[in-house]
Amino acid sequence: MKEELYTIPLNDAVHAEDECAFCFIERMVEQDLMDYCLGSGSSYMQADMRDKTDEAGFCRRHYHAMLDYGNTLGNAWILKTHTKRVLAEYRDAAKSFRPGKVSLADRLSGKKEGDNAIVKWVKRRTGSCYICGEFEKTYDRYLSTFFYLWKEDSAFRETVLKGKGFCLPHFGDLMAAAERNLSGSELQEFCDRMIDLTERNLERIHEDVAWLVEKFDYKNKDADWKNSRDALPRTMQKLQGGHPADPPYKSAK
Repeated sequence: MKEELYTIPLNDAVHAEDECAFCFIERMVEQDLMDYCLGSGSSYMQADMRDKTDEAGFCRRHYHAMLDYGNTLGNAWILKTHTKRVLAEYRDAAKSFRPGKVSLADRLSGKKEGDNAIVKWVKRRTGSCYICGEFEKTYDRYLSTFFYLWKEDSAFRETVLKGKGFCLPHFGDLMAAAERNLSGSELQEFCDRMIDLTERNLERIHEDVAWLVEKFDYKNKDADWKNSRDALPRTMQKLQGGHPADPPYKSAK
């Protein structure tokens, strides 16, 4: 099948020998978004870009990543206008704030906080992230492209089935998306194949990390490491996604 521009990243991902093709995609997309926000193209200097980041803000993980990236001026510009917006919102919420009292019935039912203007505003303000939001939109398109390739490209399908499978979070996403993109016997076959693929690779990763434990026994000090040297980060990735051993992503400047 002829590769199209939108299929190339997924084909690259399934050939990358990663523990999860979608972790590979996630890293690529997030690094592209970091470059877009803070890189040499100076998107942070554009008013429309800062309108978006002012509205969404960033989550704790991506603030950490932005510091690691290393563009002090870019971060300062983004935070300058964002904090101006946060302050204005805060003042509006504070004006309508009235302290509430949690009733005995609410406390017995587990409610521990009021439902006032400040609480609502803090939850909304800290519950969004520009990078997370942009990634989610891109991720949905990659999920759709995955199923397009699965149905139309036998070589892609074969590569997936011979590969290392997916981390558990992305495996769950694929199983959920399968019901939106496949039906009937196609859906059943896909689910059966993914379940078998995941079990096979969980067994593989378990064997790798189990052998790593055995290597610490003095009887095995001269034994072959097999595939256990990097078993810790690969096992962590398989269980929760991401690339735990990656160094911080930094500006190319």
